Formats: sequence, structure tokens, C-alpha cells
Amino acid sequence: MTGGSGFVGQHLVRRVTGEGHAVLALARSDRAAELITAAAGDAVMGDLADLVPGAVRPEWASVLAGCDAVIHAAGRMEFWGPDAGFRRDNFVPAVALHEAAAAAGVGRFVLISSASVSTGSQRAAIVDEDTDNGRPNLAYSRVKLATEQALLSAGTRAMDTVVVRPPFVWGAGMATSTELADLARAGGWKWIDRGSHVMDFIHVGNLVAAAELALTRGRPGGVYYVTDATPMPIRDFMTALLATQGVDVSRAGSVPLRIAAPLAAVLEGGARLLRRPQPPILTRWLISFLGRDRSYDITAARRDLGYAPCVDLAQGLAEMTSPHLG
Repeated sequence: MTGGSGFVGQHLVRRVTGEGHAVLALARSDRAAELITAAAGDAVMGDLADLVPGAVRPEWASVLAGCDAVIHAAGRMEFWGPDAGFRRDNFVPAVALHEAAAAAGVGRFVLISSASVSTGSQRAAIVDEDTDNGRPNLAYSRVKLATEQALLSAGTRAMDTVVVRPPFVWGAGMATSTELADLARAGGWKWIDRGSHVMDFIHVGNLVAAAELALTRGRPGGVYYVTDATPMPIRDFMTALLATQGVDVSRAGSVPLRIAAPLAAVLEGGARLLRRPQPPILTRWLISFLGRDRSYDITAARRDLGYAPCVDLAQGLAEMTSPHLG
């Protein structure tokens, strides 16, 4: 497993070991190794950056020969930056790992991708695996989509590849909730169209359950959206989520989409022209997230993986308010 020391990764290690699997998780630091060990996994010291497609593999990659499956959950996730950086940090290591796993005789490769691969020019309110992805409006997402395509077209006959696409991942311990709460406390929280647009999301417990199922189920080459299956207006979800951090955004101001969308285009264009390292306060991706209806049909995951959400909204929020409950 890669990414085993991260928010999703630690939950994933606990889930997979709890189901009786032995987990070897790549760790690039002593701290990462400690987190993996605490989650009941076995840490293997190494760095994905060591892998280059077609080159001599580093020593740590020899452990792949003893693995039945690989879950690739690692990756740099940011909402700004050029495609080239994400190709270097995410695409190249993923392709190299996939190649190394196939050469080592691994039977299945599970890629944790992102539902944002269809966020951009694709404007459908409800999306499934047969919906055209369009062009994502975020470099992270464009590279995620390119990674999916590269792995699924690699022609590794002896190794099955399965892709899992989660939307916004939430749950106790998520760093994003703290960042959003800090933004709201600083007065920077604004709704678009009063937060009326529908969003979809997945609790980390549901995501790791889906990933664990993908180890043994799902068709080779299958791509699966997975969610909590409870899409709702973004105002309802985010207000409840941020309330667990002691922040009330229910009375925050609102900007109409007809004003926010062109403003985002101008601000983003200027920031790119000036090559600014940080995003402007409003981007086209934020418009897609806050200002458009979007949910995902998980029929395929239910049918092929046997996936069913096991953590509901009330339970997940209670765990965030009292983390010891999780």
C-alpha cells in the first residue's frame, strides 16, 4: 500500500488488516512508519519518487514479489499549480509502481482516484461511469484522469486494475475541516447561490470499505464512483460539518453564481499570467464545487463490488464531535 500514513491511508490500513489481510505500507520517513505501525501495518522504508518507468527498480520494490495486491492511495493533492508538477509527483510514480507491480506478479492493482476527474467542462448534475469526463478544470484532476487512462490501457494481462473514484472525503481527523474552519473564522466563508447546489461526499469509513472490496471484487478494468449515497444541498452538509469545529456558517454571506463565475475566471487568469504560487480567493474549481449541482450514481459499485455505505451522516458527525467514538 502507498499513502498508508495519510488520513485515508491510516483508516485503510486498519480496515484491511481488520479483514485479515497483511499490509506492507511504504513509508518515506520515520514518522510515517510510526503511523503505519500504529494502524497495525508493517512499514517498508522507501519513496515513490525512487521509481521511474522502465528504469532499474529500487531495493524496496522487491517486496512487491510477495504481494497479492497493491492499493495506491498516495499522491500530492493541491487545488492549484501547473500540470507538469502533478505529472512529476503523481503520474510518473503511479505508472512506474503499476509497471513494477505487474512485473513482480501482483494479481490486482487498486487505484484510489478522484471523482473530480469529471469536474470541469462536464456539467451533468448526475454522473456515472459511462458519462463523458470532459476536461477537468484542476491540474490535480487532469493528471488523475491521465493516470487512470495510462494504467487501464497498460495491457497488464496477468494483473487486474480497478479504479475507485471518491468525491469529497470527510470524517474525524480530516485536515480539511480545520482549514475550512480557520477560513470561516477569518470571515472568508461565502456561499454561492446561498449554498443551494447539491453536492456528494463520502465518509472515510465508507471509502476504505469500498477500497477493501475492490481488492477481491470488481471487474478487471472497472472504474467505480463511491459515495455516502446521500447527496444534499452544500449548505446543509457544510454547515453541519463545520459545526463540529465550533464554527457557524449558516449566516455567512452569499454571492450569485452569475457574478462569481466570471469573477473567478478573471482572478484565475490573472494569477496564472503572473505565475502566482498560491490560488486567488476564487477559482473555477471552487465555482464547480460550490456553484453547480453534482452527484454520482453508485449503481456499478453496489452491483460489482457489493458496496453499501456503512457510516451515515449522523454517525460520522458524532465521531467528529467526539473523536474517541470513532
